[in-house]
Amino acid sequence: MDNTNRRKFVMNEEATLLLRGLIIGKVMTIVVIGGLLWWFLRPYTLVRKNAVSSSGQSSNPALISGSTFNSVANVPVGSFNYGGSTAWASIRQLVDSLIQSDRPELQLRYVNPINGIPSSSSGIRMLLNGQLDFAQLSRPLTEEEYTLAKQQGFTLEQRQVGIDGIAVAVNPSLQVPGLTVEQLQQIYLGQITNWKQVGGQDLPITPFSLNPEDADPVIFSTKGDVNKQELGSNVNYVSSTTEALRQVSQTPGGIYYGSARAIVPQCSVKPLPLGNTPNEFVSPYRQPLVTPEQCPRQRNQVNTEAIKNGSYPITTNLFVIIKQNNGKEQEAGEAYANLLLSDQGQQVIEQAGFAGVR
Repeated sequence: MDNTNRRKFVMNEEATLLLRGLIIGKVMTIVVIGGLLWWFLRPYTLVRKNAVSSSGQSSNPALISGSTFNSVANVPVGSFNYGGSTAWASIRQLVDSLIQSDRPELQLRYVNPINGIPSSSSGIRMLLNGQLDFAQLSRPLTEEEYTLAKQQGFTLEQRQVGIDGIAVAVNPSLQVPGLTVEQLQQIYLGQITNWKQVGGQDLPITPFSLNPEDADPVIFSTKGDVNKQELGSNVNYVSSTTEALRQVSQTPGGIYYGSARAIVPQCSVKPLPLGNTPNEFVSPYRQPLVTPEQCPRQRNQVNTEAIKNGSYPITTNLFVIIKQNNGKEQEAGEAYANLLLSDQGQQVIEQAGFAGVR
């Protein structure tokens, strides 16, 4: 080989090595950049399932250790109707939206009653009539409801997934330290009619209530203990919690009871401490009390610890009602209950303002 050809060969070999080095360098650069991106973005991917916040409460994402929505087995594929108690509204907003994101095969469709207002009672009626596949209740099933289901050839199972407190709302101008459970009951039975009878100012009491037939939370031991006729003649019936709170905010002696999650964060009313005796009042909110002037920049948060440990005197359980008919309805109800009872479901239920059961 002459010198000219030898130089061309050396130059070609050097060019090949240079080109190969450039290619390897490019590949290594892409690998390094990709690895760095994965490392920095990885935490956000892992905590997405738990990145939720309730009204007036900043989000504090944390990695869930334990069962998640994705780990729940036997989740059916299809679209399923559900509905019931208005106390479940924040669960439907926060928890169910995450379920839909993580388990898109289970399509949840909320259905309002055609006649009447959403409630535990209307939810059961719709379930028995075949309008719902499973229902959400904030009270236990009654013997009558069990019987009606058996007459249709199936049974009902109630699966508890959370605990709600029953809070009392009064006008912010009212000066009273709290009420005992007995005093609250006597107010709604018409036996206590003036706030001075319970340590307040000389002011007539104006109680507001949903119709007991449709009311979700109850202040008596069972729904059968009281009906519309037995309540005091001074009780004013309203169509919704929203209307009741508006009336209380405009009535100096007004009072209303309902789901703690629906009452405690409101700016226009004051949640009142309750107790079994006058010496053991427990607030339904976390101390200190946020005043109307501070709201909505700050909002009162539900005292879930007191509700969970039983020191708060009036609570109600949240149930998923499952139709035991060996069909798709049963599969959907059981899957939904299991999703809420997972570690992830229980954590988000508490972020929605309720106490978990696990």
